[in-house]
Amino acid sequence: MLDIKVLGPGCANCVKLEGMVKEVVSQYELEAKVEKITDYNRYADYGVLLTPGLVVNGRVLISGKIPTRSTVEHWLLDMAKVKN
Repeated sequence: MLDIKVLGPGCANCVKLEGMVKEVVSQYELEAKVEKITDYNRYADYGVLLTPGLVVNGRVLISGKIPTRSTVEHWLLDMAKVKN
């Protein structure tokens, strides 16, 4: 199971990234837990200073910008293969 965390206070970019992640998880029927983290103190736990941030299985994949949908698909599908 993928442990996915979207870090951000709820700004438009954070909401967009969260939606993109949920769409990819649904489209590919990935076994994943998607959590939205809005507490700034928890961002620091991951070393993320700029939002939005994306953390999958404890690994920070991006911070401070929005990846393309194809990039998110690539990351999540690759991480799902590693777990299986």
